[in-house]
Amino acid sequence: MGELFHNVLYVPIFNLLVFFYNIFGGVDIGFAIIALTILIKLVLWPFMSKSLKSQKALQELQPKIEELKSAHADNKEALAKAMMELYQTEKVNPLASCLPLLVQLPILIALYQVLLAGFGAETLEQLYSFVVNPGEINHVFFGVIDLSVASIYLAILAGYFQFMQTRMLMHRRPPTQVKGKKGAMDENMLASMNKSMLMFMPAITVVIGSTLPAGLTLYWVTVNIVSILQQQFVFSKIRGSNE
Repeated sequence: MGELFHNVLYVPIFNLLVFFYNIFGGVDIGFAIIALTILIKLVLWPFMSKSLKSQKALQELQPKIEELKSAHADNKEALAKAMMELYQTEKVNPLASCLPLLVQLPILIALYQVLLAGFGAETLEQLYSFVVNPGEINHVFFGVIDLSVASIYLAILAGYFQFMQTRMLMHRRPPTQVKGKKGAMDENMLASMNKSMLMFMPAITVVIGSTLPAGLTLYWVTVNIVSILQQQFVFSKIRGSNE
């Protein structure tokens, strides 16, 4: 299984990265990382678009879901049946948002391993015959940031764009429950959890990013920026179709 992963994902992604490095004239590997990340996001766009639409649809259904939870608070079986009927009526698949994560995970792991392994002489021996061996890879991005070591600056950027992406996905809706009822308490708890997640995820991104080689953190920054643009595009189309 490990050899299959290496040959099917690791080696092709490694070759693509060096290919882009050559296209950019061997300036530095940072531009190749950005180009490869954008390419991966574009290839996975159909899955991501479907996932974002599913997430948006689930957010729109949240008030109805809360009503069902309140109506069937003491009967979990009836609640599950009512929610399945709601999903069928509204033509929403709650599992659709999980599929892109499953598709992306092996690719992301492979890219992580490629960037972590570096581009030494032994690693470059894995190049295909039609990919030019540059001999040596320049790791200094824009002549300032060494992508082979950790960079707190890129980690902070990754955390900032993670914050922006998470905030876009948060759903704001007016309270629909009467104050003092269990439903209102659940909504307040959910809102509190969302706010905590909004701060927690960027903080974790900065902490982890500050310990990784900056090439990985640059990938993280690029993923978040492209994800924000994709989310903006999908959500604007949804708003336009609802008007």
